[in-house]
Amino acid sequence: MYTRVTGHAYVRRGYMGGVPGSKITIFDMGNPSTEFPVSVSLVAEEACQIRHNALEAARISANRYLMKEVGKKNFYLKIRVYPHHVLRENKLAVGAGADRVSSGMRHAFGRAVGTAARVKSGQGLISVGIEEHNFEHAQEALRRARYKLPTPCRVVIDKGEELVAA
Repeated sequence: MYTRVTGHAYVRRGYMGGVPGSKITIFDMGNPSTEFPVSVSLVAEEACQIRHNALEAARISANRYLMKEVGKKNFYLKIRVYPHHVLRENKLAVGAGADRVSSGMRHAFGRAVGTAARVKSGQGLISVGIEEHNFEHAQEALRRARYKLPTPCRVVIDKGEELVAA
């Protein structure tokens, strides 16, 4: 319902009341102090909106796999998008007496129900820095995270081009 990008962005939180908070708790995981030789990213193939709970689910699945397989000190995972866009919904009353309670589509602006990140085609969503011998684990973690997102994605190698041919 909220996947397509339509209209202008609705981001001015100072003018709205009651915007629910983002479910994404941490944007940087692993070991941020180490410079890793290989960087692998998850890139969106189509423009879309990704809700904050989908981003959190992708983060959890990738982080859990990497923690189990390579350990906390051997990778750096970063979420590269932030859910700024506020989503609205005009809830309609259903059931007996709904015609007396609701006003239908009159003043149908809606109330805030969540947030989403607006993503362009080719934009990086999640990046993983990792050692060369753990390269396959980073690919698998991003493949698992890809299933949680509403857009088709591909895994791209940013650094470590000698691994592309291998």
